[in-house]
Amino acid sequence: MAAQITTVGESRELRGLNLVAAHSHIRGLGVDPDTLEPKNASQGLVGQQKARKAAAVILRMAQEGKIAGRAVLIAGPPSTGKTAIAMGMSQSLGADVPFTMLASSEIFSLEMSKTEALTQAFRKSIAVRITEESEIIEGEVVEIQIDRSVTGGNKQGKLTIKTTDMETVYDMGTKMIESMTKEKVMAGDVISIDKASGKITKIGRSYTRSRDYDAMGADTKFVQCPEGELQQRREVVHTVSLHEIDVINSRTQGFLALFSGDTGEIRSEVRDQINEKVAEWKEESKATIVPGVLFIDEVHMLDIECFSFINRALEDELAPIVIMASNRGNTQIRGTTYRSPHGLPLDFLDRVVIITTHPYSKDEIQQILSIRAQEEDIDVSPDALALLTTIGQNAGLRYASNLIVTSDLIRQKQPGRKEVRLSDVEKSSQLFFDPAKSVKFVQDQEKRLIGAQGAVSFSATNGTEAMDVS
Repeated sequence: MAAQITTVGESRELRGLNLVAAHSHIRGLGVDPDTLEPKNASQGLVGQQKARKAAAVILRMAQEGKIAGRAVLIAGPPSTGKTAIAMGMSQSLGADVPFTMLASSEIFSLEMSKTEALTQAFRKSIAVRITEESEIIEGEVVEIQIDRSVTGGNKQGKLTIKTTDMETVYDMGTKMIESMTKEKVMAGDVISIDKASGKITKIGRSYTRSRDYDAMGADTKFVQCPEGELQQRREVVHTVSLHEIDVINSRTQGFLALFSGDTGEIRSEVRDQINEKVAEWKEESKATIVPGVLFIDEVHMLDIECFSFINRALEDELAPIVIMASNRGNTQIRGTTYRSPHGLPLDFLDRVVIITTHPYSKDEIQQILSIRAQEEDIDVSPDALALLTTIGQNAGLRYASNLIVTSDLIRQKQPGRKEVRLSDVEKSSQLFFDPAKSVKFVQDQEKRLIGAQGAVSFSATNGTEAMDVS
């Protein structure tokens, strides 16, 4: 007899650390919600209109459940916004559509096989929206009576609760009383009680108690007393990923593995059983499959075995949208001796939809650097911003973006100044090398640096002849 499949609904309370990261300024794709036309600069993204519109079309189809099992490649030179577009998509998807981000190097560093790591990533990117009915009691608390035992035994009490149409008294046990005390429920509160789990939710304070406003505080939420029957049946929707269901039903791992992150390898028999059960729920209209997005960065780092697995997995009924990013041209495919565009096998490249990104213009670089300065909460003078823009054109956008923070640190050594000036940027660029300066440094100091064969030349500082060690 097949074991019963269990699910869990996670309520994640996200508490940001307010850290500034490379893409923390991105809020979405910056497109018009109706026409999907990209704005020149919106939601933290600048330029790349064609790539952003293409991403928006794919995003819209994913949200409507009209696309799954497709592969998209974002290809372009370094510092052209490939990961930024993927981050914009993740911000725009919404809470119910899963978005999983994976770096290709993670596949080879996990304590599991490559195919298992990819399978888990695929199943994290597919959500199951489960609908079930639950009985709840919702009303305004009229009175709470608690009988405390002299001997310190079990507590007992009565709860009087009403709607605009009826009023009822319920007996309360020890657990119910503890829940009431924990939620600080008092007469005049409007509460909701789940009969199955016994969970109590305080909805707000009844308008009939609005005269107690000063006593309750300014942040008190006032609501109307519920109408109709006290007991009602409501539909509750839980959204979980297939991977979460896999972990919960894997006897070797169990529920706690969701929190530790160490899920290990999950047997294929467990996944097959879950797929059958989810298919039953779908037929009975108890569940809906929500294909999400799996983003694989630096996809050229995968080997031929991984590409072969992804090629097959995309043909499965339960497959998400796979979005990949690569900054390579014709390069050798890992695990083979032949070369291919973007580092992808030709048979896999044939089924991929390709979105291209292009280098930013001078004005776009200036806008991006201005946005980054605002995100870092740094004031930059027009002259300093112009120099940073020139550096971004010549040495790279990432290098120019890093100089914003280092220039501000130099500015802090000058008391009374709140704005980064031209001199701060110049000094910062002298302290920190860009890639071109680094290459020149290696060429100039090549004999003093340890080479590929382990040879190095040590020169005395007092002007004597150099000692060559090979």
